[in-house]
Amino acid sequence: MLSRSTRLVLFALASTLVGIGAFAAGPAAPESPKKPEPQVGTSTPAPAPEKKEEPKLATATFAGGCFWCMEGPFDKLPGVISTTSGYTGGTKVNPTYEEVSSGTTGHAESVQVVFDPSKVTYSQLLEVFWHNVDPLTSNAQFCDHGTQYRSVIFYHDAEQQRLAEESKRQLEASGRFKQPIVTQIVPASTFYPAEDYHQDYYLKNPVRYRYYRFGCGRDARLKELWGDDSAKH
Repeated sequence: MLSRSTRLVLFALASTLVGIGAFAAGPAAPESPKKPEPQVGTSTPAPAPEKKEEPKLATATFAGGCFWCMEGPFDKLPGVISTTSGYTGGTKVNPTYEEVSSGTTGHAESVQVVFDPSKVTYSQLLEVFWHNVDPLTSNAQFCDHGTQYRSVIFYHDAEQQRLAEESKRQLEASGRFKQPIVTQIVPASTFYPAEDYHQDYYLKNPVRYRYYRFGCGRDARLKELWGDDSAKH
């Protein structure tokens, strides 16, 4: 058995060795902070996409003789959404082309224009209209004769009426024509789209269209009436 003094010496030596080992190891590294667990169903929702407002469209209706010849000039305008050939201004419900052509329905061959007023104004549409009609001839346009070929501005509201009447007064005051302007300005009524084969006729049948337009003397008369302005439209 070890003596008491010997055990004290060994105990002191063991304590010293433990202390040296702890000093050499250094302080214990701090624990890394724990990342929070993702919470199911608590993520911030993505903002809803802003709804793009649809443009507010308007409608204009004009009659200027053969409706084949009235679509193209309006289609060229930026802001015009569509043009539709049809019949309006008469009394017959759902008329056919043959019925309107007979001159017994009261309808006129017309074109209805849907447009974006933020891109093209009604006044600009009126300018195109005037330069594509003969405003001096009653109940006829070029080679086509009868009430079904009369020139008309069909207004859809009070503002269109005001602008149409003002444009007519300005044309009368311009001194361009010695004869009176006989184009009518009347309220719009029910518009009946024409048969499918009439729609976009100038695009579907370009050769026949050009032959008709030339043979009817349309461009020659427009040049006589409007000079270089006719070529712009």
